[in-house]
Amino acid sequence: MNPRQILSYLAQAVVLGLAIAFVVLYFWPEIAGRNSATVEIRQTAPDTSPRPGNGPYSYAIAVDRASPAVVNINTAKVVTVRPHPFFDDPAFRQFFGGGENLITPRKRIESSLGSGVIMSEQGYILTNHHVINGADAIQVSLQDGRMVQARVVGSDPETDVAVLKIDLQRLPVMTLGHSDSLRVGDVVLAIGNPFGVGQTVTMGIVSATGRNKLGINTFENFIQTDAAINPGNSGGALIDAEGNLVGINTAIFSRSGGNQGIGFAIPTSLAQSVMQEILEHGRPLRGWLGIEAQMITPQIARALELKDTAGVVVVGVVRGGPAHSAGLQPGDVLVALDGKKITEAREALLNISGHKPGSRVKMEILREGKSMMLEATAIERPAQAATE
Repeated sequence: MNPRQILSYLAQAVVLGLAIAFVVLYFWPEIAGRNSATVEIRQTAPDTSPRPGNGPYSYAIAVDRASPAVVNINTAKVVTVRPHPFFDDPAFRQFFGGGENLITPRKRIESSLGSGVIMSEQGYILTNHHVINGADAIQVSLQDGRMVQARVVGSDPETDVAVLKIDLQRLPVMTLGHSDSLRVGDVVLAIGNPFGVGQTVTMGIVSATGRNKLGINTFENFIQTDAAINPGNSGGALIDAEGNLVGINTAIFSRSGGNQGIGFAIPTSLAQSVMQEILEHGRPLRGWLGIEAQMITPQIARALELKDTAGVVVVGVVRGGPAHSAGLQPGDVLVALDGKKITEAREALLNISGHKPGSRVKMEILREGKSMMLEATAIERPAQAATE
C-alpha cells in the first residue's frame, strides 16, 4: 500500500470519527459532562367535577337561573313645589302685575329606579323600603317584557325591607340560598338595574359578613361585597355561584355616589324573616322594654365604682314602660338578658327586639355594687322607637 492510499484511509477514518462523535454528543450530551436546558411545565389533570357555569370560569348557568326572577322597579310620586317667598312680596306682585300663577303651588312628578326579587309564584316581591317609600305608583318590569302595577303589602324602615305584590301568572321564582353559611372569599353576583340601563350582572366576592354600626339601618347585619353595586341596584339580588339568593342589595359606601368596591346587602335570613312577619301580621313584631343603654367606658366604670366594663349602663328608662314597671332605674348596669351576657348597647337592642310582644325578659343588673334580677314583659316596639 503506497503512502497516498494510507493517507486516504486515515482521512476517511478521521471524518467518520468526527461524524460519529457529533451524533453521539448531539443525542447524548451528558456523555460530555453537560446537561441540556430543560423547561418543566406542570399541567393539572382535567377537572371533571360539575361547575356552576358552562365553562371552567363561567357563571352563566347561575345567572340564567336567577335573573328571570329579578325585576326592575319604577316609582313615581307627586310632589308639591311651593314658590319662593319672594313672590309673595306685595311690591313684587304690584311691579310684575301680581299674577296668581306666580304664587300658586305647583305639582310635579318625581320618578326613581330600583330593583326587586320575586319570591313566590303568588307574586310577592322583596325590595328595599327606600326604593318604594312615599311612592304613589309602582311599576314592575319583568325580564320577559311584561309590565304590571304593584301594591305595597308592608314595609319595615328599620331593616329597609319592603314587600310588594303583583298579579301575574307563570312567574319565575328565586331560589333561596343559605346566607348564614357564607364565608369571606365566596363568589357572589349582584343583579339589578343600575342607573336604569337595564338588567346588569356584576361579580365579586364576600368581603365581610355581619357588618353593623354603619348607621344605615336600626337593625344591621350586612353582607359586604366588592361586586359593583350602583344606584338602581337597590332591592336587587345578591346570588351565590349556583344562582341561589343570599342577599338583597341595599347600600354602597361611596364618596362620589358611584361604586367604589364596598357594597352592602341584607342577608336572606333577615329579609325572609321580616317578609314572613309582614305577610302574617302586616308588620314585624318586635319586643320593646323602653330602655336607653350606653357602653361602659373605663371612665364610666371608675365613676360607678365598677370592677370592669362588662355590661351596659342604663342612661334612660321610659316612664310607664315595661322596664320602668319592672323596677329598672337609670344608673343600673345591665349585665345579662335571659342569661346571655351583654357587652354593648346594640346587643341589648337585638336581644330585646328578638322577643315577641307579651314574652317575659329576665334582666340581670348591678345596682350600687349589688347583683339583682328583674323581670319585665315586653310589648310591641313602637314605630321608629329611639330607645329599647
